[in-house]
Amino acid sequence: MILADKIIYLRKKAGWSQEELAEKMEVSRQSISKWEGALSVPDMNRILKLSELFDVSTDYLLRDEMEEEEKNPAADEKIADETGEKLVPVSMELANDYLAHCQKVSVPCAFGVFLCIMSPVFLLLLSGAGEAGLLPLTEDQGALLGTTILILLIVAAVSIFVITGHYDEKYDFLEKEALDTAYGVDGMVRDRKQKYERGHVIELAAGVALCVASCIPIFLMILLFGEENVMALTGAISLLLFLVATGVFLIVRTCIIWDGYQVLLEEGDYTRIAKKQNKRISGIYWGCVIAVYLLVSFLTMEWHITWVIWPVAGIVWGVVSSIYRNQVER
Repeated sequence: MILADKIIYLRKKAGWSQEELAEKMEVSRQSISKWEGALSVPDMNRILKLSELFDVSTDYLLRDEMEEEEKNPAADEKIADETGEKLVPVSMELANDYLAHCQKVSVPCAFGVFLCIMSPVFLLLLSGAGEAGLLPLTEDQGALLGTTILILLIVAAVSIFVITGHYDEKYDFLEKEALDTAYGVDGMVRDRKQKYERGHVIELAAGVALCVASCIPIFLMILLFGEENVMALTGAISLLLFLVATGVFLIVRTCIIWDGYQVLLEEGDYTRIAKKQNKRISGIYWGCVIAVYLLVSFLTMEWHITWVIWPVAGIVWGVVSSIYRNQVER
């Protein structure tokens, strides 16, 4: 076992994040990340400090041939007593299966969200076309038909979420329990994460750009046709929702894949401290957001405005999550 993997192993056994270890070592988190990724090697003073911190010998840290069972057994006992956490073993096969699962469900989940955002488009178009006399329908008939399509799209989206959620259950423990990855797993995951990082950033940026630019069609339609042209405005609102839905599709898809790497590495929202949130407030919060979005949208019928609820909810969630995590840390 090389030094990089030993540092990862000992850090996780101690229940520390990279940030926590960096603080104890008085170095930056990037330094810890480089040590664990075998991109750099700590100097002898750092080796001595690691030895003292983890209560293992410097020989164990420096000699690759000394494996896990050759460590000071008292060290394991001490770490286990301090954390009181049960570590769930993660084999190379399980890690690969989980990453493949994340790739597989990323598109269906993102498409389900896409359908939810697009669901009011037919309601807007059909009721607008009925009002403008472009279809042999009254405004009420167009609204009724559009509402039917809206419900069907929501049903399809919910079905997708239920099916993917069923397959997610197999891997739920990875997001909730403290992990003990087998030799080589961390290195493999870090390598794949590094290769995917560029694509993740590009897709995330494209998704955000589409969401921000989604209001442009409304400005153009008002500029070209005025506010009194019902169909032009309805078409612009529909295009706005399409751009938002496409942007969110890209964001959700890439974030599901990215989160897969973070789950196995216990980084970001999946550190051991963050896991103590147990996803309870997440389910309650986003369930309330969906209810508020649909309620406000149907009461006001201002779909071109109510989409703002989603980015605002995302920002608020970041604040709520951080506050809750700080409370857990205390």
